Amino acid sequence: MEVHNVEITMSAVQPSQYPTIGLPEIAFVGRSNVGKSSLTNTLINRKAFARTSSQPGKTQTLNFYKVEDEVFFVDVPGYGYAKVSKKMREEFGKMIETYLTERSQLKGVVSLVDARHEPSEEDIAMYNWLTYFDIPVLVVATKADKISRGKWNRAESIIKKALEFDSANSDFQMFSSLTKAGKDEVWAWIEARMAE
Repeated sequence: MEVHNVEITMSAVQPSQYPTIGLPEIAFVGRSNVGKSSLTNTLINRKAFARTSSQPGKTQTLNFYKVEDEVFFVDVPGYGYAKVSKKMREEFGKMIETYLTERSQLKGVVSLVDARHEPSEEDIAMYNWLTYFDIPVLVVATKADKISRGKWNRAESIIKKALEFDSANSDFQMFSSLTKAGKDEVWAWIEARMAE
């Protein structure tokens, strides 16, 4: 998709605040600092539209970005960050669960993991949870430029093994916001979900 128009429409913490215009929605989930904002900015051809932060755990609301009046990208708070209080983590959890399980406009979830490391327990739990609820998932391994191209297959197999990857209902993509590798493939997956 050629992206020219993007607007942040709203930040929501409960269903009454979600957009009501009925566009398809694609959610982005991942550990704090895994590169969600960088992926979003790459997809929408912006330098710093989605707020990147050096302070993990900064996103605390569901942020809805309207892209070309055709789809909403939904930035979900990063998980697995210790400095957020337990009570706040529980509130995040409820907010995210409500959105992911009850939102009919949600067409799929892009789940980000770090290409350089085996998925964390939280990554595995999130993936299991999404597949349990039959939500289409694209696992995107970010920061792929940090490992040599010759090791991509090995990184992919380590990640898939840890996740117990279900290739019937999930897809996988290596990605680098630096080189833009994987950008077109991620968009192709998003557009296929939008068309469903």
